[in-house]
Amino acid sequence: MTRQLKAAIIGSGNIGTDLMIKILRHGKALEMGAMVGIDPASDGLARAARLGVATTHEGVEGLTRLPVFADIDVVFDATSAGAHVKNDALLRALKPGLRMIDLTPAAIGPYCIPVVNGEAHLDAPNVNMVTCGGQATIPMVAAVSRVVPVHYGEIVASISSKSAGPGTRANIDEFTETTSKAIETVGGAKKGKAIIVLNPAEPPLMMRDTVYTLSDVADEGRIAASVERMAADVQRYVHGYRLKQRVQFDRIDEPMLIPGVGRLKGLKTSVFLEVEGAAHYLPAYAGNLDIMTSAALTTAERMAARLLAAVAA
Repeated sequence: MTRQLKAAIIGSGNIGTDLMIKILRHGKALEMGAMVGIDPASDGLARAARLGVATTHEGVEGLTRLPVFADIDVVFDATSAGAHVKNDALLRALKPGLRMIDLTPAAIGPYCIPVVNGEAHLDAPNVNMVTCGGQATIPMVAAVSRVVPVHYGEIVASISSKSAGPGTRANIDEFTETTSKAIETVGGAKKGKAIIVLNPAEPPLMMRDTVYTLSDVADEGRIAASVERMAADVQRYVHGYRLKQRVQFDRIDEPMLIPGVGRLKGLKTSVFLEVEGAAHYLPAYAGNLDIMTSAALTTAERMAARLLAAVAA
């Protein structure tokens, strides 16, 4: 591809910096245009400047004053849920055709999990990448859902404290709410619940995720095969994503009480995952960083390729 669209990243913290490095190394339809922060002493802005990327520490307003802003077509927002609402409104007023990739739990636009529904939202002006836990676990809920209706889906995402920056910590409530909703709307569960654990262990542990679903009784072999196929599909863009062990099944013959849902019985499916990061910015234990930025870049690359193809036509 001879032409690339320019991208800006709002948020020069862990996620934004990791994403910048991915675009610089692996961008095909995208190239870096600008890195935006609010702390002039941030490592992300310093790295961007050393790598020849335009920078500003004056937030979104500063981005609009950069000469490169006129050429920006795609913006990644790696700030916070509250900030994204304001950022989207400000930028869209200036450039209505801008594509926003939201890495916060704000969820202005549709939820996007590349391997599940990524192709459905390539023309959306704003897509929400849910959360790191959602990117890791919702594909597994969807894998069960395509075999048998899922009445309840619960996920537990455990990440190292060292890989959780201030933006993540400030959005814990939004994390659980957004992920729970996406388990339902994208994963296909009738009811979803999400839990996040910040693990302070030393040495830091890799991201671990557990997925539980309760469905009607179905062919366990078909469910396991569906989960394994989905894991392989995620691995195409998150190379460190893997099943930790074989899928486990338990028959629930006596109805069990699930708060907010009621009494249910059926087939409990348990999926155990590990996500190893590519270590582009933080060490390999930060799989939560890697799966979020990899999913965002995959989505944006597809959008950019579609836009470039439309121009070429």
